[in-house]
Amino acid sequence: MSARDEMLARIRTANAAAGAGPTGRLVPPVEVQHGDVDLFCENVADYRATVVRTREGEVAGAIGRVVGDLGIGSLLVPAGADPDWTTALGPEVSVLQVDDGTAISYDELGAVGATLTSSSVSVARTGTIILDHSAGQGRRELTLVPDRHICVVAARTVVDDVPDAVARLAALGVEQRPLTWISGPSATSDIELDRVEGVHGPRTLVVIVVDDD
Repeated sequence: MSARDEMLARIRTANAAAGAGPTGRLVPPVEVQHGDVDLFCENVADYRATVVRTREGEVAGAIGRVVGDLGIGSLLVPAGADPDWTTALGPEVSVLQVDDGTAISYDELGAVGATLTSSSVSVARTGTIILDHSAGQGRRELTLVPDRHICVVAARTVVDDVPDAVARLAALGVEQRPLTWISGPSATSDIELDRVEGVHGPRTLVVIVVDDD
């Protein structure tokens, strides 16, 4: 027996003696702290995003006004989004419904006026929005390639800080999904610290916060 075979045999013997360990992830219970929605809005605005406050039943009107103000002619909407959200759009706005199986090129995405999505969890202290790309949020390129993103955030999904967000995401069972963390419109700086927008994602971010009734 070679030294390699002997070493592997010892490892197998040790593993067998140890027995099977616990299965699944052990996630300690965490009491998630609900976030201050006013603080969330303040921090989002500080990133140069636009914040619109509205209430249940008035979301479609808020979306219609945003689309009109920005002069958006085409709106991409992922499968699973609330169908009522587009009911206040004028006839001049074309709505493109996209599901996970819809083939769409980057050129087509770049020509879209804006993407409209829901969101999963948001963080008050950092002004961060998290997409888990479940129903109503679409796959990642739908929110990264178009130049504008209109994102609907339910006030009840705003948590206090990042650990609360991680705990909430774990409770939602999103471990196998890609996550996109959004803190304002895409912006970076070159070597001379000149701000450059729209390089890594949308140049314009509009956050529609739906307050609890």
